[in-house]
Amino acid sequence: MSIHKYEVLLKVVELGSLTRAAEELGFTQSGVSHIIHGLEREFGFPLLLRDRSGVRLTTNGERVLPPMRETVNWNEQLKQVVSSIHGLTSGVIRIGTFTSVSVHWLPGMIKDFQRDYPGISFRLVEGDYEQIEDWLAAGEIDCGFMTLPARGSFEIVPLRQDRMLVIVPPDHPLRQAAHFPLERIGEEAFIMPREGSDYDVRRVLEHTGITPDVHFVLGDDYAIIAMVENGLGISILPELVLQGRDHNAGMLELEQPAFRSLGLAVQSMSKASPATRRFLQYVEHWVQSTNKESRNES
Repeated sequence: MSIHKYEVLLKVVELGSLTRAAEELGFTQSGVSHIIHGLEREFGFPLLLRDRSGVRLTTNGERVLPPMRETVNWNEQLKQVVSSIHGLTSGVIRIGTFTSVSVHWLPGMIKDFQRDYPGISFRLVEGDYEQIEDWLAAGEIDCGFMTLPARGSFEIVPLRQDRMLVIVPPDHPLRQAAHFPLERIGEEAFIMPREGSDYDVRRVLEHTGITPDVHFVLGDDYAIIAMVENGLGISILPELVLQGRDHNAGMLELEQPAFRSLGLAVQSMSKASPATRRFLQYVEHWVQSTNKESRNES
């Protein structure tokens, strides 16, 4: 059975559409359908169900997907081992990431890495903390940025302690204060990140024993900032989210300083592909250099 057919099926399942998978893979839709039908004939049972909303796996399809994905991953690792013998000239690194890392870190990291390894390509998948951990555990990504401690059992390269800051509207009476009093958090309208992205904020609140008066729940950090700017409440966000963005919200450190711990995780360092292991080294060095520059500027 061809691993190439597995790759096509995985792409169809990922995108939920034969048409979109064909476009991304550079095939015709009929070509993708032909490959899937051929795979179903080899297996002896249907793999996909088709309806108006797209395609989804059959029960049997769900059973064969994990070993199929593992086979594709091991094949990619084999290609990268061969490539590394020739100087790491090709490969793909699949990274799970979230908005603040995608905006402030990844462009510089990838630029530095591809300067030395131009043949390595990247596939970035954005999600919340919970999704990234699930993708990593399932082998859908090679490494993932996450906040620590993680729920799963991964090998993690610690990267940075990121301050958690209270953000307040432009006309808030405490905007110019040295810090934000803890008791005030429970007295004001609060804007909470949605479930899956709220771990860091909930850790802060649980540590202080404060129950916020939640008026809004939003999934986008920059939407939260916009709500605060318009006087609809206060919130708590990581410093990395807030830096380098032109906004009118006030930023204050908590009365008891709090941080989130950021790291880059893999399932297993020994099983990670050569390109992924090399990228982890670059990331660690890049963050250390960036942190040092930040300390020097301050």
